Amino acid sequence: MDLRVGIALVLMQERYGQKLTLQKISQEVHLTREYFCRLFKAETGIPPARYLKALRLQKGKELLENTLMSVKEITHKVGINDESHFCRDFQFAYGLTPMQHRSRNLPPKKSRGAADAF
Repeated sequence: MDLRVGIALVLMQERYGQKLTLQKISQEVHLTREYFCRLFKAETGIPPARYLKALRLQKGKELLENTLMSVKEITHKVGINDESHFCRDFQFAYGLTPMQHRSRNLPPKKSRGAADAF
């Protein structure tokens, strides 16, 4: 894999929650935006914007499953500015809204025993 694409992948993994643009990534690897996008797609098979969006959605999915953060908080934590865009893209990617996904992935509730009642 081209070293510059490898660096870009690491940047995306480390900074997905920040305001990270393709322009900023391409500057970090010393390429024009256009050439970076062509090279990234040639090396990975997908455009960098799609990769970054999928990464952010995956991180959002993990937060839905492992935290009690609100969808709005998660949206901003993963670097997406608009909650409605996050919800729309999440549903397109996973077939469920974020809240539907969370409710289906909650850990099972323990049955309350007599000792827990007091």
